[in-house]
Amino acid sequence: MNLTIQSFTGIVITLMTFILQDSLAQETVAKTANISETAKSAEPPQPSQKKPRSLAISSLEAVKKAVVLIKARGNFSKPEEEEEMRDSQGDYTQAGSGFIIDSSGITITNNHIVTGAAFLHVWVNGESKPRNAKILGVSECSDLAVIDIAGEGYSYLEWYPNKIDVGLEIYAAGFPLAEPEFTLTRGIISKAHADGETKWASVDNVIEHDAIINPGSSGGPLVSKTGQVVGINYGSDPNVRQSFAIARDEALKIINELRNGKDIDSIGVNGEAFTNNEISGIWVWSVKSGSPADQIGIKGGDIITMMEGLNLAENGTMSEYCDILRSHEVGDPLSIQVLRVTTKGTPFEGQLNGHKLTISE
Repeated sequence: MNLTIQSFTGIVITLMTFILQDSLAQETVAKTANISETAKSAEPPQPSQKKPRSLAISSLEAVKKAVVLIKARGNFSKPEEEEEMRDSQGDYTQAGSGFIIDSSGITITNNHIVTGAAFLHVWVNGESKPRNAKILGVSECSDLAVIDIAGEGYSYLEWYPNKIDVGLEIYAAGFPLAEPEFTLTRGIISKAHADGETKWASVDNVIEHDAIINPGSSGGPLVSKTGQVVGINYGSDPNVRQSFAIARDEALKIINELRNGKDIDSIGVNGEAFTNNEISGIWVWSVKSGSPADQIGIKGGDIITMMEGLNLAENGTMSEYCDILRSHEVGDPLSIQVLRVTTKGTPFEGQLNGHKLTISE
């Protein structure tokens, strides 16, 4: 009997001990959970992963942030002068406009503004101090150039995505007369496909519009009312109050190649068609160092009168010159004849991508 009571008492004590231990364990787990939740609530909030702010221009009012004034300094020879115009007083010798198309500083302008320059100075968004820029690629015949402005984080323009047609409201942006004050003039497209043959370019697709532009506006953008690029201004005809821009699609065909360092339809000259009662040809304003033209000895002030046996610029345009370049591969030998104005019209002949100029018999 006593053994039975003792056994029962031991069982009860064992059960009570187990229950007590289980209760303590549950209380410990609960406290641990509460401590964990308290620690989580005490952690500092994690920063949200926001997308980087786009620097693309989305309004007409903001266009001026991405339009730049470009001044090129170097030796340039003008057709109306008998001798090479030297930059003896330190003045800039070429100036125009341009516009940024990438936040890294990739910028579009005209070939006739930058080719042959010793260096470029670029003013961005009203800055008082200019920035340097490198020429990446040019096209003489399309009158386009891509340069890279030093630095990054620039506001930039995007291309107009819709059809470009007669009646579209447009705005010409730039720095006419190379003055530091940004200007914007309004007009409409009067021709979506105008004649692009001029004395300084031979462009297949040109927009004619009536927004006023002046010397210095060249290279600036023609934009829509939402600030998107429709074309690149490159000339005007004050006699008929019409201005002209290289069309968006024409520019896009070659811009990627230019920004990758490739020259298109170019021998390395900044020139224009020249004609008088005695001669016609391509007057060379300046020459790009290391180019095919430079390698055979062409200089600023020369007149290229013939190429591949054909007379050039007899109609006052670059059409024959550009047709020849577009009919040959880069690096093809091309016969050439030149008159040197600085030596009283001495005739030279040579071969591009071949032998240097020598005095012609």
